[in-house]
Amino acid sequence: MLKVNLEHLIDKVDFKDYEDKVKLINEGINNKSFPGNDYLGWLNYPNNYDKKELNLIKQKARYVRENFEVLVVCGIGGSYLGALAAINALRGLYTDDKLEIIFLGQTFSGSYIAQVLDYLKHKRFAINVISKSGTTTETSISFRLLKKLLETKIGKTNASKAIFATTDKEKGALKQEANKQGYTTFTLPSDIGGRYSVLTAVGLFPIACAGIDVDEMLEGAEEAMKEFDNEDINTNACYQYAVTRDYMYRHKKCVEMFVTYEPQYREIAEWWKQLFGESEGKDGKGLLPASVTFSTDLHSLGQFIQDGSKILFETLLFIKNPMKDVTIPHDEENLDGLNYIENKSLSYVNEKAYLGTLEAHEKDGKVNNVVLELDKLDSHNLGYLFYFFMKACAMSAYLLEVNPFNQPGVEIYKKNMFHLLGKKGY
Repeated sequence: MLKVNLEHLIDKVDFKDYEDKVKLINEGINNKSFPGNDYLGWLNYPNNYDKKELNLIKQKARYVRENFEVLVVCGIGGSYLGALAAINALRGLYTDDKLEIIFLGQTFSGSYIAQVLDYLKHKRFAINVISKSGTTTETSISFRLLKKLLETKIGKTNASKAIFATTDKEKGALKQEANKQGYTTFTLPSDIGGRYSVLTAVGLFPIACAGIDVDEMLEGAEEAMKEFDNEDINTNACYQYAVTRDYMYRHKKCVEMFVTYEPQYREIAEWWKQLFGESEGKDGKGLLPASVTFSTDLHSLGQFIQDGSKILFETLLFIKNPMKDVTIPHDEENLDGLNYIENKSLSYVNEKAYLGTLEAHEKDGKVNNVVLELDKLDSHNLGYLFYFFMKACAMSAYLLEVNPFNQPGVEIYKKNMFHLLGKKGY
């Protein structure tokens, strides 16, 4: 299972200083007595999720896989990042799976949306629109365009069988439309915010459509839920990570650099950035969550991390066993000088790059490193990892004395945009 390795920290964290505070916050999380307590539904969700809805999710996912070439997931922020992270991480970036997953609703880019719509004209596609309110601007625009294209292609009645809405259980514009048009609906629980929703229908339906085992993912999350229901900072690795983040912030670090060594894990970093950035960046506080993919970014940001200003620490996710591997062949001429590693796997080379970089950053660059180690990334372990980060984020934000579950700053750009667009009331 996940190992949180703190041996590569230069600044050693004294967990004893945090014991009382962690116990108090843990009690507040469990008792739901802190700000944002009405959005703690994710806390026990892996144990008390709606079993009937999960069966519907799996049934409809089979229907999509059997009848369509493409599923378009239409959502923004937490309504798509978790599913994208899971699908890329577990299927790979160039999958031969029969169902293609495309994401829309996360941008205003006319170029991007037009290209997707042109591509879909010649495809049998279904839509999974995800919005608690049904009025999220980026998502609503894309859904309107997708719906028009689908209804033009196959008619309104058939289109209603190809649209799946994940929204509030009872209210909102999307729920109202789904009821009227007869869309299959899944529920985003009212007590779970978007960035904490990957283990609900928000993430599970598109993940199931991708052919990934969602039962195993929930089992992994349940294992993490039980393991980290523990106030002891000396044994709770999830809280150790949260405390380490807080310690770094209070000791003049302002950036946490999330590091992966596989391109297909890049979207895990994007999901992680939203989770921590939107949960903690308030009241003039918080670490800036940034990310790199090594060894690629060692040839760009690697110089700054090694020798630049000491404003950051690294959190490194290393998966020892890759999904696939390649062996380096012998070359008779050896003009590239690579025969010294012939018959070695690329995972072997990647691991040596990881170990060499870790030593360089720690010993020479004096950069603190938190290492998160997993033997492999499968559905079970990814569910575990998702829950680990969500629980750590709640603890970390409360240590910072901010509400982890609101995002007041996000509303400001919307008001300005609506005013400039001429929306009534703005």
